[in-house]
Amino acid sequence: MSILIDRSSRVVVHGLTGREGSFHGAAMLDYGTQVVAGMTPGKGGQTALDGRVPVFDTVADAVRETGADTSCIFVPAAGAPDAVTEAAAAGIKTIFCITEGIPALDMIPAVELVRAAGARLIGPNCPGATTPGQAKVGIIPGSIHREGRVGVVSRSGTLTYEAVQAMSDAGVGQSTCVGIGGDPIIGTTFLDALLLFAGDPETDAIVLIGEIGGAAEETAAAWAAEHLRDVPKAAFIAGRTAPEGKRMGHAGAIISGSAGTATSKVEALEAAGFRVAGSPTELPQLLRDAGYRG
Repeated sequence: MSILIDRSSRVVVHGLTGREGSFHGAAMLDYGTQVVAGMTPGKGGQTALDGRVPVFDTVADAVRETGADTSCIFVPAAGAPDAVTEAAAAGIKTIFCITEGIPALDMIPAVELVRAAGARLIGPNCPGATTPGQAKVGIIPGSIHREGRVGVVSRSGTLTYEAVQAMSDAGVGQSTCVGIGGDPIIGTTFLDALLLFAGDPETDAIVLIGEIGGAAEETAAAWAAEHLRDVPKAAFIAGRTAPEGKRMGHAGAIISGSAGTATSKVEALEAAGFRVAGSPTELPQLLRDAGYRG
């Protein structure tokens, strides 16, 4: 098993005919992902990726003709919220929004509409997810992964890559790696991801990569303290030297007063049984220190 994506996922890529969509769509297809459709209004009937993937005018057309059940969005910020809601309305159940720079006020109704449709949104401003050896959706490099039994969830794209590469180099493989995105309004939280990993019989350990801003890491830690007591857990929190009130990188990475500080997050995670790393490269050893033998 895995979470969110696997070899059976059938992916429609919004904006497959654009620069970003075609580049990453090809990488997804070459990795083994079932990219069954592209969607670009006005280009229905064409093909993309050297004729390997049909293109449709709407997501509903793509779902009807190909059985797509997963969506990956590579469209500009102005159109991304509509792309998210179109996917949910068409019956897509797992939606990855890679687009960054979407105003938070535009995402609030989109997130609510996705939930009302019974779908799941990952992102926006996320790198996607990879289930090693099965499928990848988004922009995470496939080459850094190794098949295994550690679930990885992160707010940061590049820190995800660094942590996964360190794990793979150390012989620690991953069940699924998911980047939830660093915006203030996102569809899937750390807690949501932990709930999914807790229900996956092929995930035996957890790595959580967080950063300053908000209380999502603390919320997840409180749940893990009660429900993941015996699961080996490691974490890394970025932004320990960030000045108060200054946004660092992600739109959601801002400290306000005593809330959202690296110190508060580290303390909450350690209290929940996470081994907290000073650098992503320390994560493999900390997992082993916590009892992981995979």
